[in-house]
Amino acid sequence: LISFGRLWGAGWRCLLVLSAVGNRFEVVYSTDFEVHRNWLAITHNLPLSQWYYEATSEWTLDYPPFFAWFEYALSHIAKYFDPKMLVIENLNYTSRATIFFQRFSVIFTDILFIYAVRECCRCVDGKRAAKDILEKPTFILAVLLLWNFGLLIVDHIHFQYNGFLFGLMLLSVARLCQKRYLEGALLFAVLLHFKHIYVYVAPAYGIYLLRSYCFTANNADGSLKWRSFSLLHVTLLGLIVCLVSALSLGPFIVLGQLPQVISRLFPFKRGLCHAYWAPNFWALYNAMDKALTIFGLRCNFLDPTKIPKASMTGGLVQEFQHTVLPSVTPLATLICTFISILPSVFCLWFKPQGPRGFLQCLVLCALSSFMFGWHVHEKAILLAILPLSLLSVQRAKDAGIYLILTTTGHFSLFPLLFTPPELPIKILLMLLFTVYSFSSLKSLFRRERPLLNWLETIYLVQLVPLEIFCEFIFPLTPWKQHFPFIPLLMTSVYCALGVTYAWLKLYVSVLTERISVRQKAE
Repeated sequence: LISFGRLWGAGWRCLLVLSAVGNRFEVVYSTDFEVHRNWLAITHNLPLSQWYYEATSEWTLDYPPFFAWFEYALSHIAKYFDPKMLVIENLNYTSRATIFFQRFSVIFTDILFIYAVRECCRCVDGKRAAKDILEKPTFILAVLLLWNFGLLIVDHIHFQYNGFLFGLMLLSVARLCQKRYLEGALLFAVLLHFKHIYVYVAPAYGIYLLRSYCFTANNADGSLKWRSFSLLHVTLLGLIVCLVSALSLGPFIVLGQLPQVISRLFPFKRGLCHAYWAPNFWALYNAMDKALTIFGLRCNFLDPTKIPKASMTGGLVQEFQHTVLPSVTPLATLICTFISILPSVFCLWFKPQGPRGFLQCLVLCALSSFMFGWHVHEKAILLAILPLSLLSVQRAKDAGIYLILTTTGHFSLFPLLFTPPELPIKILLMLLFTVYSFSSLKSLFRRERPLLNWLETIYLVQLVPLEIFCEFIFPLTPWKQHFPFIPLLMTSVYCALGVTYAWLKLYVSVLTERISVRQKAE
């Protein structure tokens, strides 16, 4: 029923858009809608050798080959709906048939996500089973995943195929929890060649498979038994990785185009931050640089003629230089990300806790990469929120962290929906999901301590006046003409504080957690 409700809600969203088009109402499309239409046209009309060279549109193909083949398959269905959408030169082309096809292609591929959620629910510990189905951890988890606010607006309003991709990730997680290691490794390898952003969590997969599958036994105290190393298991994992990589990249290696593909997948010239600042460490860093710049100008420490005008907050995807603080390079972000991931990887190796430890490491890898990565999209916060959902229904401590991260992470997605008609939709959906998250998890852990302390509660409540100011008060002030970036700046910086706090709190929880003798033996 929950799964049907998700598809039904997304379907009605599509029908409402089609109705608006039919009645000639103004409909605003996200850039990603045009991105995927352009990729349909590229893969349908051009030979493989030109896919990663075509540049008629600014939205060039920059996903791995498996996703390009996915677009190629969709294009052969799209031609029966509206062939004009497959013309490369038809930039920003829309029609009712185009909208219908693209929107329902997202809905159809969500079937994989629904199946993955079902498999994840089967992995949840049933010790907290309640008489009322609405209070069962499996039911709560199903709602938290299938009706996740961020995934709904990013896929079915903004437009992307994240549900299908997260379905692959969650299914790989479920297979590892079920000790079907080769299936899990295969699914994750395939996922990496669909969207390379998932390389952020690859360390968690690599260490867990090495620790749990390549080494087949532990000592009585839980330490690793080095003699249990299985060369066969390592070989099987290596074969899976090599075969999937060969299938994906092999044609481009033969064509001598691998460097071109890599340059498209990792475009470092796009700058440190995305057009909408992701709420991470660099948002705080940028805000501090702007604050020091203003202070320096007031005190005549800086020359106004040498300061770039709103380069970081102009809403553009480009490189920029900081004014006061040192400018950040891709190498610096890579080093910061690597250092921030290391403690979680060490815990997974030296303090193994089975699937739960793997999920903790996966979430920390995702959050660390989100915090310090280069050109991080605000939507990447879902990479941490969705797997954390599995932990939130098993322990009160993790449930509290989940509520903080989910509320702030989802609120940071609000700038993606910026038109007046979308305002009540995003607020209502956010309220529905947030109220359910708090009420269901509070009911699940009602016999334990409160999920949030008073300071955390005050921080989350302050999101309400922040939204009122950004959406209703600021547009009426004269600041809108001279400082249009202020709402985005305030949203990103305030949410960055919450995301940073959740990241640190989860890290402290993992590092200080004591493992019982029974857990070590297991």
